[in-house]
Amino acid sequence: MSNPDGQTTDASELSPEQRLEPPNTRLINAGIVTINDMETLRACVAYENANQQRVQILRRLEQRASKIRAQDD
Repeated sequence: MSNPDGQTTDASELSPEQRLEPPNTRLINAGIVTINDMETLRACVAYENANQQRVQILRRLEQRASKIRAQDD
């Protein structure tokens, strides 16, 4: 992913705010599907609960958690 300065950004370095509050709302799903660990997912859930509390986003995060758990098995 590249930022406005043209520098590459590793998806694992994105903050919950960057994942869930992008300038283009279509990027929210991309921010969620690039979550690969439970620590990052929990931080995103906490951010969403503290800020927007959007049910659809929380459901997507829950689905992502299920996929991460399935990969760990």
